[in-house]
Amino acid sequence: MSEQQPVFTIEKIYLKDLSLEIPNAPQVFTEQEPPKIDIRLHNEVKTIDNGIYEVVLTATVTAKHNDKTAFLVEVAQAGIFQARDFQPQDLDAVVNVVCPKNLLPYARETVSAVLSRAGFPAVILPHVGFEAIYQQRLQEQQAQPQAGPPPVA
Repeated sequence: MSEQQPVFTIEKIYLKDLSLEIPNAPQVFTEQEPPKIDIRLHNEVKTIDNGIYEVVLTATVTAKHNDKTAFLVEVAQAGIFQARDFQPQDLDAVVNVVCPKNLLPYARETVSAVLSRAGFPAVILPHVGFEAIYQQRLQEQQAQPQAGPPPVA
């Protein structure tokens, strides 16, 4: 009996959500010192149908001058991916490593373009080692004690 070869395709990439806040405008544009930039990434996976997944990579970039927010931009870059005939552990790696890796350049471009249009210097999202993050998460899950039956007294 022959085994099916795994299939991976990108069906659609789209911008799911975009938010920009500049709470201290116009005063923020008179600041002389560069702001402190904080970048956070988050990945979510949702099954749409058998072998079809929506993956959303959310990038949140916050810039602050001391305690005042210069800007906050949040981009939810999404994609619909087909991933069929993978072993369960391989499928988990595909949706948590391969899919966000494909979405990152789109999120990077959107963040940069939005901030430029808002009057700020572009912020370029750095390269992200999704594979290393995934491996670290697996190690943390394996290190957690497994809940077993209570000890017999």
